[in-house]
Amino acid sequence: IEMVECEVTILVAVYNTEQYLRQCMDSLLGQTLSNIQIICIDDASTDGSLAILREYEDRDQRVEVIALETNRGQAHARNQGLTKARGRYIGFLDSDDWMDRHCLEEGVRTFDKYPATDSVLFHTIYYYSSSRQEEFDMEPFEVLSGHEAFVRSLTWKIHGVYMVKAEIHHRYPYDESAHAFSDDNTTRLHYLASREVRQCEGTYYYRQRADSTSHAFSLRRFDYLKANQSMSMTLRRMMVSRDIRDVYERHRWLNIIDLYMLWFRHRHTLSPIDSAEALHQIRLAWASINVRRLSPKLRWKFGYVPFHRSWFLFRMQEELYFSLRKALRR
Repeated sequence: IEMVECEVTILVAVYNTEQYLRQCMDSLLGQTLSNIQIICIDDASTDGSLAILREYEDRDQRVEVIALETNRGQAHARNQGLTKARGRYIGFLDSDDWMDRHCLEEGVRTFDKYPATDSVLFHTIYYYSSSRQEEFDMEPFEVLSGHEAFVRSLTWKIHGVYMVKAEIHHRYPYDESAHAFSDDNTTRLHYLASREVRQCEGTYYYRQRADSTSHAFSLRRFDYLKANQSMSMTLRRMMVSRDIRDVYERHRWLNIIDLYMLWFRHRHTLSPIDSAEALHQIRLAWASINVRRLSPKLRWKFGYVPFHRSWFLFRMQEELYFSLRKALRR
């Protein structure tokens, strides 16, 4: 890790977002905190994104551009930038999002005021359009332990838009186990490694796009199962406490059921090959669950019984369960 030369490093992974990129970059160059490093990683864009990044790099010495030849996803792109990060604190800005001008200054002020704080969450606004914006619905808190923040992040009772002390981020780089969603694992590990987690007044505007991976339905949605399994293996390697392993395995099991429901509802919109692959990913995740970590109440609930020795029985249960739910909604 290079010598610290600035307050904050912001990682901007970019893929085909030329329509929004100038607003993103302008919000960074206009920050009231000027001692920042902006590392932009173009993930083999096929539009004009890289040319725009080069323009900003020529304009401001704080901007550094990395151009990747192959698209490998956001986590990989951010990791390439992380190797060059020189800030005391590290955060990210998605290339279709933006920050208010005081955002980074407010984050650093919170770190300085509370030395035991290792992660600081931004005030986050979901931006749908100029006429529709919604504050992220989060129960107010003054301070959380790393364990508390980790547990809340499993179901996103707290969001994952934050800055973290550099030593933690370098210890836990982005998980690249899946093309999409595995960066969520890194957020949770950063929270778990933090002594204290707090919020600040800086605002992050999180654009909601119907064509984003988290909203659009495609085979990519099932990357979530790969990411979950990677996280489970990481927690096991870290030898974290039993209660954390139990909480995460329950979370992972509920996600498997949710993804089966998603496949059940939309399987006919996928190609036969993609539909079969999605079901295969569900089966792999199902087979990897440690049933002993699930509570008896969950293990014996119709629709959630693992039937761990019979994929056939599990599938029969899910087909009946979601067929009944569908019929009851009519």
